[in-house]
Amino acid sequence: MERRTRPGRSKPGSRVAPGPADDPLAGLPNVTTLIETEGQITLGQLYPVGCVAIANDDHNCLAMLQRRDGETLYELLIRLDAAISRALRDGEFTDEINASD
Repeated sequence: MERRTRPGRSKPGSRVAPGPADDPLAGLPNVTTLIETEGQITLGQLYPVGCVAIANDDHNCLAMLQRRDGETLYELLIRLDAAISRALRDGEFTDEINASD
């Protein structure tokens, strides 16, 4: 005998509007601003470096960070936010990926 499938039950939507505490990017104002002004961030594995976070706008690579041992992804994003701030405010670009001679 063939089983009948029941229509899926959907979870009701939340009636509570998300507040600042519900926004995971609330503590990352420079990351948010960069993304909203046509910049971008990239997170991922880069061989042979490992996990990286890169931020750039139309003209410059603002920061390239390598994830440290024991560092959480959120801690990496906090460092990226600070590095974006330094780049935009002081013109100091952070590069932890490329070897400097």
